[in-house]
Amino acid sequence: MQQLDDSYDYLIVGAGPAGCLLANRLSADPAVRVLLLEAGGRDNYPWIHIPVGYLYCIGNPRTDWCYETEAEPGLNGRALKYPRGRVLGGSSSINGMIYMRGQARDYDAWAAAGNPGWAWGDVLPLFKRTENHFAGSSEVHGAAGEWRVERQRLSWQVLEAFRQAAGQSGIASIEDFNAGDNEGCSYFQVNQRRGVRWNASKAFLRDIRQRPNLRVVTDAEVQRVILAGGRADALSLRWQGSERLIRARREIILCAGSIGTPALLQRSGIGPRPLLQRLGIAVQHELAGVGENLQDHLQLRLIYQVSGVPTLNQIAGSLWGKLGMGLEYLLKRSGPLAMAPSQLGAFARSSAEQPSANLQYHVQPLSLERFGEPLHSFPAFTASVCNLRPYSRGKVEIRSLDAAQAPLIQPNYLSDERDLRVAADAIRLTRRIVAAPALAAFKPEEYKPGPSYQSQEDLQRAAGEIGTTIFHPVGTCKMGQGRDAVVDAQLRVHGVPGLRIADASVMPTIVSGNTCSPVLMIAEKAAELILTPPSRSGATVALPVGEGVAG
Repeated sequence: MQQLDDSYDYLIVGAGPAGCLLANRLSADPAVRVLLLEAGGRDNYPWIHIPVGYLYCIGNPRTDWCYETEAEPGLNGRALKYPRGRVLGGSSSINGMIYMRGQARDYDAWAAAGNPGWAWGDVLPLFKRTENHFAGSSEVHGAAGEWRVERQRLSWQVLEAFRQAAGQSGIASIEDFNAGDNEGCSYFQVNQRRGVRWNASKAFLRDIRQRPNLRVVTDAEVQRVILAGGRADALSLRWQGSERLIRARREIILCAGSIGTPALLQRSGIGPRPLLQRLGIAVQHELAGVGENLQDHLQLRLIYQVSGVPTLNQIAGSLWGKLGMGLEYLLKRSGPLAMAPSQLGAFARSSAEQPSANLQYHVQPLSLERFGEPLHSFPAFTASVCNLRPYSRGKVEIRSLDAAQAPLIQPNYLSDERDLRVAADAIRLTRRIVAAPALAAFKPEEYKPGPSYQSQEDLQRAAGEIGTTIFHPVGTCKMGQGRDAVVDAQLRVHGVPGLRIADASVMPTIVSGNTCSPVLMIAEKAAELILTPPSRSGATVALPVGEGVAG
């Protein structure tokens, strides 16, 4: 039986992208002892590594927490499945593999809201430090990091036609979404290496697992943070059928994500007093914002039937097509099995009043009713569009002290009138793109929501019918200084020394794009804050980059 020591210098909760990176950076000093704890198992499930395998990982308790939202009034009373990675690598083991940073204005807004050190000019070097970009080093990209970024290995006529149609509709083709302004249309770059998923475990742990000062423990569910004299002192966890108490000599760093981190704090008696008292939990430290400020990207999945052009629906619908896909992947690591869930992207403005692109498209040469169900029998493509900067806010609350009981997740989608207006405008813009000449040869017909939805009221109702999460929850332990803030600009939990948070929950506002790589940036920033004390002259000491895979 493996043994755990009674104390380590740093305890990291959650081996998702942030936890894996922090374990790498903190253990680079051989004098420091680091324990990384993951509630899920090893990432040795084959479908994790085959890109299309996300279909078999989402909703699978081997790799997913299998959460579900409350019934959402804005979605006409529907509850949504809410995937979160529960495996080494976290959500980077089950997500869409899209490399996206967001917009410079996102981070400038964080800094302007009272978070110094988080402006675009501050965080761009952190993105570059982590990155291993296929095109090499440049002003905006890095090539010496561990987070591999590659072009996709695919070619679909219907996607190229959509890109041309977007150009005819005023959304110009661009080459790079990650230089600070992502407005335009292009193919997503992905976190893959030669057609295989590149998750955070491979990137940040694989080459350093033999470090004697780093311990990675899976199947370890953390119950509570234990305070001593007001300071975060230890973790109570369940491992190998028994309860353990592990002390932190320096810090505890929570990287359990926008659902797991607030739930852990609440179980620890750190959170809103009314909730804790209602559940009979002794208030160790009142923080009203823990679990509040939940934001997510709601995607509206518009589906169009087409003719005269191949889509994955036909190919995957035949035995010969499936055999061909398997053979192509086996021989070339390309083809449909190497596909990210979304291949073509576009960023656009829902109206002229928007200061920058506020819509993101994920375009796919396939269609299905919902994730986990078979592809449609007819040829079709899906143009999913989401509001990048929603005003609606939700919450996460535990239901009891039992860590095994899923928390209440209430995103409150479309609860703000401004989000309803953007949703209607997004459907109209999608229809304009699909009606452009470049797609005319394929005779696209709207299958969902359907052409009968025309008025503003119709379109808002349609948004509630076809809207679903795109898996980007953030904000539930907000960074800032107000009453609803949970951490300061150094990611330290307000009023609890020795406790820091480094995951998507600290985002004060959601970024304008996919969230995985911004989480890595947050973790890189956390490592810098922990390991790089200011010098007497005010300069900083360089942070050592952990061992990784170059170029």
